[in-house]
Amino acid sequence: MLGQSIRNLEADSLARVALANNAEELEAARIAAFGRKEGAFQQIAKEMSKLAPDERKHIGMLLNAAKQAVETALECRKQRFAQAALAARLDAEWLDLTLPAPGPRRGHLHPLTQIQRELEELFLSLGFAVLDGPEVETEYHNFDALNIPADHPARDAQDTFWLKDGFLLRTHTSPVQVRGMEKLGPPLRMVAPGRVFRNESVDASHEHTFYQLEGMMIDRDVSVAHLIYFMKTLSTSIFGRDVPVRLRPGYFPFVEPGFELDIQCLICGGAGCAVCKQSGWVELLGCGLVNPNVLRLSGIDPEEWSGFAFGLGLTRLVMMRYGIDDIRLLQGGDLRFLEQF
Repeated sequence: MLGQSIRNLEADSLARVALANNAEELEAARIAAFGRKEGAFQQIAKEMSKLAPDERKHIGMLLNAAKQAVETALECRKQRFAQAALAARLDAEWLDLTLPAPGPRRGHLHPLTQIQRELEELFLSLGFAVLDGPEVETEYHNFDALNIPADHPARDAQDTFWLKDGFLLRTHTSPVQVRGMEKLGPPLRMVAPGRVFRNESVDASHEHTFYQLEGMMIDRDVSVAHLIYFMKTLSTSIFGRDVPVRLRPGYFPFVEPGFELDIQCLICGGAGCAVCKQSGWVELLGCGLVNPNVLRLSGIDPEEWSGFAFGLGLTRLVMMRYGIDDIRLLQGGDLRFLEQF
């Protein structure tokens, strides 16, 4: 009687295993057969204690064979479910490595670089060369050769990062003008864009690292009229239309006479507003005729040659062109900001 119960239990358990559609149903079949408290095989094992020794041996062998058959069926079914799950995962996550890779995400130039290249192309079209120079400069090229000796008060206006042995981080791109005059000599037309450094506290309108563009023209009989022409051409190119300009007297050690070049306020059209402080004009750059001492220090005879020079703040220009109210954004590395350009 007990033997028939074992054969029936084996057949029922194997059928339940075969009908399981997923791992959860298979686990339920296992518990029904082998659960410690309610498992069917466990219940039959409890009845064996009532049998005679010879019959107990026979029933024990029959019970072990049934358990082995069901366990084998459970393991086979479990492996099939695992293989099916793996196949489904591989299908879902499959990649064809023979397909061409998607193209790289397209980037773009930094707004400072965009404006710098615009100005370089403009001056190249006007016959100017684009020169570069070292960012770690000598005291001579950064100050002395520009008519700013050691006791000159203009040095106090430029908070300098001093290095060892008379070297420094350049405070402006004007040293490239000196090197251009020394190497190329007159006649000379050149611009020098680049990064400069000032030992300043950083806030919304000041940075310790920013960008400038210096320009210079040296030839015979260069006058203020030449300066005004090129500055008007510059402003028209930057802003895409003819913008009224004016010159105000300004002091720079390396030019004489020196000027501040203003443009008519683009916000109010010269009527006066908060941007231009009700004056109708906005300062764009400093400029002037090259000081004879600067020519002389570079080995150029000021009796034969003359020229003009100007210095433009590229960083400030980018801020004005795009309406950026915090200079720190330009070098902050925030992609949300940079992706707008």
